[in-house]
Amino acid sequence: MRPTNAPNASTPTPLPPPPMAVRGVPTIKPKRPTRPPSGRTNLASCIVATIFLIFIIIVVLIVYFMVFKPQDPRIAVSSVKLPSFSVVNGTVNFTFSQYASIRNPNRAVFSHFDSTLQLIYSGTQVGFMFIPAGEIDAGRTQYMVATFSIQSFPLSPPVINVGPTLANGDGVGFDYGLRVQPTMEIESKLEMAGRVKVFHFFTHRVIANAACRVAIAVTDGSVLGFHC
Repeated sequence: MRPTNAPNASTPTPLPPPPMAVRGVPTIKPKRPTRPPSGRTNLASCIVATIFLIFIIIVVLIVYFMVFKPQDPRIAVSSVKLPSFSVVNGTVNFTFSQYASIRNPNRAVFSHFDSTLQLIYSGTQVGFMFIPAGEIDAGRTQYMVATFSIQSFPLSPPVINVGPTLANGDGVGFDYGLRVQPTMEIESKLEMAGRVKVFHFFTHRVIANAACRVAIAVTDGSVLGFHC
């Protein structure tokens, strides 16, 4: 038999090739995508949000002042009467009635309180009345009649009027036909105070006033005219 040659046990196993960096070839690292600066992004977002908020505020203010701005109620006195009138020993006593309409021009309910009606004669208050509290719906008109008795007070020397001297509530002159008659003049002051709520949140105080000069014949207590 021919002897077979056995593999040499001392022959080393070949090693893998060294890395490219070891062999002198430079390695290229992948570039990461650059991120935008976070500070600039936050600043731009804040500017946009601020501009939008300012725009909303401007729109709300325009709507508020053009549509929902609170306005004072309007009072119109339509008639003045004296159901009773008497003059005794230089003192006068009568019952005063005033008819008026109150219009609420707001788009919200007008709640009135602390409302009064005063009568003034020769610079002195001779009559006073509290008006009960109440409400007037938005855009509605409420009619009111105030009647109360006046306690006796001294009558100043009456004024003698000849011809047309006073206008009524509509500004139309009265023609007395050149009749000579003594008259007295009183002043009525109606004040209605209250509040109006806008958007059921904002509360505004409003006040309405109406002052009228009333000419009264001393002989029979008839109302010759009034001007407000």
